Amino acid sequence: MRADHYDSFAESYAHQNETGLFNAHYEKPAMLALAGDVAGRRVLDAGCGAGPMAAALRERGAAVTGFDASPAMVRLARSRLGDDVPVLVADLTAPLPFGDEEFDDVVASLVLHYLEDWSGPLAELRRVLRPGGRLLVSVNHPVIRPVVYPDEDYFATSAYTEDYEFGDQTVPLTFWHRPLHAMTDAFGRAGFRIVTIGEPPYDPATPRELLPEGLGDRTAFLCFLFFVLETA
Repeated sequence: MRADHYDSFAESYAHQNETGLFNAHYEKPAMLALAGDVAGRRVLDAGCGAGPMAAALRERGAAVTGFDASPAMVRLARSRLGDDVPVLVADLTAPLPFGDEEFDDVVASLVLHYLEDWSGPLAELRRVLRPGGRLLVSVNHPVIRPVVYPDEDYFATSAYTEDYEFGDQTVPLTFWHRPLHAMTDAFGRAGFRIVTIGEPPYDPATPRELLPEGLGDRTAFLCFLFFVLETA
């Protein structure tokens, strides 16, 4: 996927990201809960999009830096965050423009599942973290792909493309499915120790009309998988 793939629908994507069930009422609250008390911590928002996570982390007292591969997303983030949060155009598949051990935490929200190869990106994220630093990751839950497409091989790392509606545009997005063991193996090879693997409930304040039909009294649904990793 090209780095500027999101540029043509950046504003529509940002609006959906900040109002829809999966991002606004599930992924973002879960990631912030995993981050915990970030006051005074240096946090890198990797693949920051239009900046909603960076804004929330800043509100909690973190010293935040963000980057995204999409110049349009970076413009939106800079407009939201102002001058006190540096936001750069950078690509996670290339060397990052940050020093060694520069951050206490890195947040990678719904980013890695766009990438076929995790080795280089994880090595760079490990490099910019201080000893004992944390990498917080959310990705598409690996069980969803074979449930929706039962003929697919769960154990194969493979690409799939789905159409999404952003405003009046239908946009194809390509993701990489990988089994859980491939994720955990990649984390270990990059020098991370797994602290948490999470399948959290949705935000209890979520408007009922946004929830999936037939959910009943259940407080969780299959969507994303979350990790808290520490530098080994």
